[in-house]
Amino acid sequence: MEKTYLCIDLKSFYASVECAERGLDAMTTNLVVADPERSVNTLCLAITPAMKKLGVKNRCRLGEIPHTIQYITAPPRMQKYIDYSAEIYGIYLHYVAKEDIHVYSVDEVFMDVTPYLSLYRVSARELGLRIMQEIYDQTGIRAACGVGTNLYLAKIALDITAKPSLDSVGVLDEQTYIRKLWTHKPLTDFWRIGAGTAKKLASYGIFTMRELAKADEDFLYHIFGIDAELLIDHAWGREPVTIAEIKAYRPASQSLSSGQVLMKDYSFKDGELIVKEMSDLLCLDLVSQNLVTKSITLHIGYSGFHVVEYAHGTTTLDLETSADFVIIPAVTALYQRIVNPLLSIRKVTITCNDVRPETCCQCSLYVRFEELERSRRLQKAVLEIKQKYGKNAILKGMNLENNAMTITRNKQIGGHRA
Repeated sequence: MEKTYLCIDLKSFYASVECAERGLDAMTTNLVVADPERSVNTLCLAITPAMKKLGVKNRCRLGEIPHTIQYITAPPRMQKYIDYSAEIYGIYLHYVAKEDIHVYSVDEVFMDVTPYLSLYRVSARELGLRIMQEIYDQTGIRAACGVGTNLYLAKIALDITAKPSLDSVGVLDEQTYIRKLWTHKPLTDFWRIGAGTAKKLASYGIFTMRELAKADEDFLYHIFGIDAELLIDHAWGREPVTIAEIKAYRPASQSLSSGQVLMKDYSFKDGELIVKEMSDLLCLDLVSQNLVTKSITLHIGYSGFHVVEYAHGTTTLDLETSADFVIIPAVTALYQRIVNPLLSIRKVTITCNDVRPETCCQCSLYVRFEELERSRRLQKAVLEIKQKYGKNAILKGMNLENNAMTITRNKQIGGHRA
């Protein structure tokens, strides 16, 4: 049985929410979502369609907006956007069961509407329009919709064919995809083809999906490895994965990570403070989820002024644990070993590799059982206090040092104002 999918995207979501909150129309209002307190180089999280019509690029920096354009600057409010997204998800549930919805991002979802079209006695386009209208009526947010016979085609219909459509709906099957989009340029308009992939394809004379589909498959596998399978399928408009399979998928191993882009260049010493803070919070995350790890990876991005781009390394612990008195010193030692003390730091990412449920307490020749138990009780107590009184209700001394970021980050969602 042929499937039918919808891919619905909320147009310029963050900017549209800010307009809706102000009683303004995002289609005619010049508004950008950005934190003006950071600097003129801060990225705009979203701009309204009205700004895009004036030639302003999405995800530009504040300082790149022409001075001749008058606009409203709205500081980001991540919790507000999450609340709107949750309300709109409730609208989706009016039409489709949660088992048939895959949330792709805060402003985009896929829906398998195959069994619902006969139930509602409508076409996929009509169902998409009905849902889009209800979203607008209840929230003031405009949406666009892609309809496809697989997940990939629904996404491409949204990204490429829905935009020029008068009703903001695009429809594709494999035949119309080949007929309409095989010669479309640039390749970066297609889902999962980034600038790097497009550049590599161009170096071999491949600039369109038609040329990609006709390319020698063995050659593509030689160049891209297993990723060639995805490129080949998508060149022909094929996508075998279903929403049911996505929901049933369980990775063989899992990781837990935390990353941040610093507001300014940090020295080696201050960067070490950030690493300690982030390690401490990751330990609490592990405890809250009853997880342990034995391997931790640290990735440090240097300032753009340096020729060297990053430092990267992994450390292995003596035991699987979530104890801060074990993990923080280990990550700090890794930092001191791999990071160049003469270079400025701008990005930090820490990953706990291969995390797994804590089924029992593993013993170690180097760590006493009593110390592990005491650490776990303290971490549990800290989590309880934070849950009851807020993330900043209990802090460590290092969180009060100059250039520490924990207090600020605790007030944020996704690195932006809550």
